[in-house]
Amino acid sequence: MFDAHLHIFDPRFPLVENEGYLPDPYTIADYRKRMSRFDIDGGAVVSGSFQGTDQSYLLAALAELGEGWVGVTNLHVDATDAEILELSRAGVRAIRFNLKRAGGDIVGLTMLALRAYELAGWHVELYIDGSMLGSLEPVITKLPKLSIDHLGMSDDCLPYLLNLVDRGAKVKASGFGRVAMNVGAALRKIHTVNPEALMFGTDLPGTRAGRPFRDGDISLLADSVGSDLHRVLEDNARAFYGLPAKERGFEDPAPSGEPPTLRLPRSELPAPPHPATLPLPRIDR
Repeated sequence: MFDAHLHIFDPRFPLVENEGYLPDPYTIADYRKRMSRFDIDGGAVVSGSFQGTDQSYLLAALAELGEGWVGVTNLHVDATDAEILELSRAGVRAIRFNLKRAGGDIVGLTMLALRAYELAGWHVELYIDGSMLGSLEPVITKLPKLSIDHLGMSDDCLPYLLNLVDRGAKVKASGFGRVAMNVGAALRKIHTVNPEALMFGTDLPGTRAGRPFRDGDISLLADSVGSDLHRVLEDNARAFYGLPAKERGFEDPAPSGEPPTLRLPRSELPAPPHPATLPLPRIDR
């Protein structure tokens, strides 16, 4: 299993308050203990707003975690080419645009992202309230590679999100406890438009979410994507982060004998059943 979205809050390194909040420590040891029942052999450590543009914690975390682990960083718009290349050698693979919690110079960030893509092949990971996706389309269309955190956060964003997925964007199947949407329905729609789009992440420790990751979230994923489960749990993210595919000595489960999902253009998605399913209540805090 590849965990494409987790956070490490190591008290040995600088942390800064965000909106008056400072997270409790959450170390690599804490993460390993929480996920000990799962076969986690890689993942993406994602910089949060509390870490600003400090890279020391991320470099230390990647060095400790070792092979198969990559980093997603917050980077100052004035970062030099040399800094980007040094971070790339350490295992960083993406820049995060935290527009929900941190804001920033979107033009400067876009120029930085284009430079990092040219230098090191980095993509952008976008943490944003889904209602803003439409207004950011002029920026998003300039980004060569993109993923969206936490299913886009709300049902309101789904039309925009599915358009992006149809054009090749990836989506983190993470943060189920911080969204305002029918998670199962969103997963099925995204997966139908592009079976290579969804990438599983725990979002641990789930800071400021209504609830953190639960083991049962894996069952929800399995119910939504069926025989493509290992694509979502591992294969899609490994390919996106430029890591070798994981060899498995068994076939993905297909209890009904159905083949893996084939891509379906967004315009051909079936209409929702009637009466429409009500979305889950908002539980992000």
